[in-house]
Amino acid sequence: MDQQNNFSLTLGSLFDGSGGFPLGGVLAGIKPVWASEIEPFPVRVTMVRFPNMKHYGDISTLNGAELEPVDIITFGSPCQDMSVAGKRDGLGGSRSSLFYEAIRIIKEMREATNGKCPRYIVWENVPGAFSSNKGEDFKAVLTEICKVKDRKVSVPKPNKWENAGRILGDGFSIAWRLFDAQ
Repeated sequence: MDQQNNFSLTLGSLFDGSGGFPLGGVLAGIKPVWASEIEPFPVRVTMVRFPNMKHYGDISTLNGAELEPVDIITFGSPCQDMSVAGKRDGLGGSRSSLFYEAIRIIKEMREATNGKCPRYIVWENVPGAFSSNKGEDFKAVLTEICKVKDRKVSVPKPNKWENAGRILGDGFSIAWRLFDAQ
């Protein structure tokens, strides 16, 4: 893919798949720097699309303090355990629990850069994340993301998660929205 040289923001992609976030980044003027993915075919796809992007394998072997700092970390952690089509093991499931690996990497990078990087994180997942474990899993996701900036934060759980919302903290904010992927 033809990449411009006038990028202002940089991007790292965890659970990269076939490079959807890097592609969106390039279209928005964001430079993809590195990606983590374990499936061979998607890695080959992104190596062709983004020949200048570094490719790392298994997320559990990465250390955020050792990765090149980026402005944005994107991740679509495995969803099978939260999907309404799955067994609904939630964030405690063997695949969806990898969400915590992404949070670990983000915290490691922020610590190594004195809180400078990443400035933004983008998490993508299935609508079932709202109802998984009676809504407790989405509360855990929001809590862990908030704790990147404020370790003492407490996120209340409503009776039902809205399809869009926000949390405004001291020096940070989080917003979520459900989009129809069709």
